[in-house]
Amino acid sequence: MNDEAGLALPGNVRAAQGQTSGGGQQSGAVPRPRAPRRRSVVAALTALLATGAAGAVTSCTVPAPRRGGPVADPAPGIPIAGSRRAQLMQFLAHPDDDLYFMNPDAQQMLDSGVPLVCVYVTAGEANGINRPPGQPKPAPDKNAYSSARHQGLRQAYATLLGLDKFTDWHQGVVALRGDQRAEINTLANGGRSVELIFLNLAMHTPDGRRLGIPSLWRDRGLQLPTVVADDSPVRKAGSYDYDQLIDVLVGLLDRYRPTVVQTLDPDPDIQHSDEATRKRDSEQPGYSDHPDHTAVACFSWAALVHWVAESTQDGGEVPGFAATAFRGYYNRHWPKNLPPAVLGRKAANLVPYGGDADWDCGNAGGCGDYGVGGKRPLLNKKGWVRSTHHRYPGTRTAVSAEPDGRLAAYGVLGLRAVRWRETGPGTGRWGAPDDLGGGPLAPTLGTAVLEDGRHLLFGLRFEAISGHGGTNSREIVLLEQRSAGGPFLAWRGLGNPERVDDRGRRIGVPVAATAPDGRVHLFARNADKGVSTRVREADGSWSGWQDLGGGETQDALTATVDTEGRVHVFGAGRTGVHHWTQDHPGGPLTHRRDSGLPLAVEAPAALPAPDGSVRLFYRSELPWQPEFPDDGRGTASPELTAISADGEQLPAVRFDGYGPVVAAGSREGSLLLGRDLRGRIQLHHAGKLLTRTNGPLALDVPALRVTTEGATLVGLGPDAHPWTWAPRTGAAG
Repeated sequence: MNDEAGLALPGNVRAAQGQTSGGGQQSGAVPRPRAPRRRSVVAALTALLATGAAGAVTSCTVPAPRRGGPVADPAPGIPIAGSRRAQLMQFLAHPDDDLYFMNPDAQQMLDSGVPLVCVYVTAGEANGINRPPGQPKPAPDKNAYSSARHQGLRQAYATLLGLDKFTDWHQGVVALRGDQRAEINTLANGGRSVELIFLNLAMHTPDGRRLGIPSLWRDRGLQLPTVVADDSPVRKAGSYDYDQLIDVLVGLLDRYRPTVVQTLDPDPDIQHSDEATRKRDSEQPGYSDHPDHTAVACFSWAALVHWVAESTQDGGEVPGFAATAFRGYYNRHWPKNLPPAVLGRKAANLVPYGGDADWDCGNAGGCGDYGVGGKRPLLNKKGWVRSTHHRYPGTRTAVSAEPDGRLAAYGVLGLRAVRWRETGPGTGRWGAPDDLGGGPLAPTLGTAVLEDGRHLLFGLRFEAISGHGGTNSREIVLLEQRSAGGPFLAWRGLGNPERVDDRGRRIGVPVAATAPDGRVHLFARNADKGVSTRVREADGSWSGWQDLGGGETQDALTATVDTEGRVHVFGAGRTGVHHWTQDHPGGPLTHRRDSGLPLAVEAPAALPAPDGSVRLFYRSELPWQPEFPDDGRGTASPELTAISADGEQLPAVRFDGYGPVVAAGSREGSLLLGRDLRGRIQLHHAGKLLTRTNGPLALDVPALRVTTEGATLVGLGPDAHPWTWAPRTGAAG
């Protein structure tokens, strides 16, 4: 789809801030009085946009945008809101995107008592055909099909709340910004609640020739109508243009003020498939996802940036939320990462959604999306339900010790880098976050520590982020500490390993490792799914980007340094684990084509051993027999593979669960951190398995810190606040 679903800020915004995006040049961001600086920057932006808009109106027939994109704001020091009230909000393109791509994450938060709000942007009406299996194709009826999918969601979420699938919901109409109206369905049980909001934009343009949401993202002049679903309390169709949809999404964010926001993937992988395969898999030309998923994700992230900009204008607070983007049809192309027990629960949620034409559900439009019920999601050879992948994977927190003995945790909140500090050494209680700026950033940070104890934070910034066919660019950025435990220098751009913006959108999150010679090696997955690197010399200067070559990997690279001083990078490929390393300390990294490491479904955990080797721990796929070469089914093993980087099989470790694993060493052996089959955090140490059964749920896998006093885990909860778990373990080696 090329730039149809891109995100862009006008390029002149960066000039107005005095920033550069490449070559390691430092940005002009400095601490400042909040309101005067913001007003002056916005005024400059308005003047620049007005100049550009005048030329645009002369040369084309579409109207100029009513406003520009929000200004990227990397300077630190804005207060951050924090209510400690958890709220999950999801933005979906179609009914069922949440069930296919965001579970088990969303289900676990709902089960823990976090209220859930789902916003479905399109009506999901497709061609209007809702065909029960084994029955003749019915006549198209888009209003009925949209209604049936809504009913399927009500059935699914009633079941998730522990109620009968035909439980009555409260169905009403909610007033939105810009005099828009939408259907809202509400249901609660036992302190848990779900709200479903249906904006119901048409999936195709009025002429029927183009996909609706991708065209709305690109075209300033388009008005996209809404679909009136059968049995909906909204009885009159409306329409949206680009700005109206952004306004509505920002208004919903401001109304609910979520602490966790989940979206689809705004920048799907480049994926070259033949035309027959692409159409069979419903993917956009050249990319591994449905075009509606991409466009709605772009609208969602643009709305998040607008919300932060709107909230902080004239001295306001940054909304305190953590964001997650989920891969979509990407799942089709990679080994499956859910073991049978987790997959079974996830697929079961689609059974009431799919429904049955013979059910008496009381909805005239239909009782579910009939092609999705029963075992059909598991039998579908596309395998979408069999994985849950984050677009920006990694731990939510990076933990270090301050000079005064307190722990510090770094993360991303409100699309900005933040630092939390313990209220006192060893208390396990965390103060309010300090804003470090840098926004808008992807959800996870890369980190490195210099020899003198100073920290480097690396982020993936949405450098340009709005629609209307504008520029869509990303960059890797750096925040360098001025002194150990002290303040930071200004953010600086490290550019992008790709030279073309469309390819640059596909890069992964940065990871880094500090070598004994004082050099910091920065790595990022590139658009070809290989690995690119930049190196910071001991004097602080940076090399240019270099492509290390090698095979195709998933994101979430693992970087480590062995006890002999050699840097290693590992990535989970399609058929095995890829390995890049140095022949000797200080030498160039090269791809080990004959590593022979078995397949991994997630990023492997790497643990340097005293003998100079590196031990890897990860989950692989269970053996199965594909029916044809492109069969996308399969399941992950709940057990761990333990192997050295040179291919030597290590003793098995009983650590059943799913998702990525974190490893650290201690005197008594390795510590392994991950999730059990129920999503709880567990720690394996010295033959014992410790499970965290109390406290807030963990967003992703927490950080693991091991000292002479034992292990400490620091995670982020659904309330967007850190938590600490210090199980009794042995001391570090």
